[in-house]
Amino acid sequence: MTTKEFLIEGMSCKHCIMAVEKELSQLQIQFYEVKIGSAKITYDENKIKPEEIIKSIEKAGYKAREN
Repeated sequence: MTTKEFLIEGMSCKHCIMAVEKELSQLQIQFYEVKIGSAKITYDENKIKPEEIIKSIEKAGYKAREN
């Protein structure tokens, strides 16, 4: 398992958090904690790549990158 923090730009409220959580819940992620401006995510690097996580966050409408 790998745990990484991702920085997320453009978030400002609880709705933003819920939008990101909705997209992340569709991935094979063990654990995620989303706050305004970041997400701490634990995942199996053999099943999912950081790029897929970033694309999922961007699908929610925010800009993301690894911290």
